[in-house]
Amino acid sequence: MNATPELLRAALALAAGGAPALPLRAGKVPFGNCPACTANACGGRPNMKSPGPCQCPGVCHAWAAATTDPHILTSPPWARAWREAAAVAYHPGGAGVTVVDLDDAAAVAWARASLPATRTVPTTRGEHWIYRGAMASANGVRPGVDIKSTRAYARWRGPGTGTMAALPDVVRALIVKEPRPVRPVYVTAPVGAGGGQCPHRTPAYLDRGIAMAEQHITEARSAVHATVYRTFLAVLSAHGRCGCLTDTHMQRLFTAAQTKGETARHCADAWTNALTTLGL
Repeated sequence: MNATPELLRAALALAAGGAPALPLRAGKVPFGNCPACTANACGGRPNMKSPGPCQCPGVCHAWAAATTDPHILTSPPWARAWREAAAVAYHPGGAGVTVVDLDDAAAVAWARASLPATRTVPTTRGEHWIYRGAMASANGVRPGVDIKSTRAYARWRGPGTGTMAALPDVVRALIVKEPRPVRPVYVTAPVGAGGGQCPHRTPAYLDRGIAMAEQHITEARSAVHATVYRTFLAVLSAHGRCGCLTDTHMQRLFTAAQTKGETARHCADAWTNALTTLGL
């Protein structure tokens, strides 16, 4: 007996409840993009609220294909997918929920000891714990634990049991990376002919400059390595020849960079390259 009608009914029920649904192939994987969308040549679908230029009627772009529109779910372009489907999935973030995917008995034991009780759904090897509220998704947040919410899909395994609790901070904290420990790096700061005093304005001028450089590094959202180098270059360009920089100033900059994920070696290399560029 072909199970496709049952899967489609499950998808329609999910959609009616506000959970964007999509079919999965064998192996719990989404259907591949159509030829026109291969390698996101169409521009892709970056998120559910802003689908982008692609208007492909097929089951493209994995989780972003998930929909609550029954007309799309039952449309002819989706018919072949449902005939070949092995399971139903949904986009948790689109439904306003977060799935804590516990992949084995050890992960389940950890959740029972560490997380607030909520709705649970048994899986092949573990459980899905479902919380009310969306967050970013991440895999491997701890052994046997994945977070599936926005920009991800989860296999539908039934409604589960228990009352769904609000997404707790302890779950949100699972995807927050611990900052790398800052290791002291000792590089001799250049000392020019200024006798240790900054000739630009007052000693406070250097302090403000270092503080602004720290802030610039801390606020970097991308291209951190390039930002660190450019910041080092700017500081050395302003103060590298007058002899006012000390190891303490330099270490403040290195600490800011390492807090953003730069290694001690990267900091030392960036500092040395800036010195070389300026001929110091």
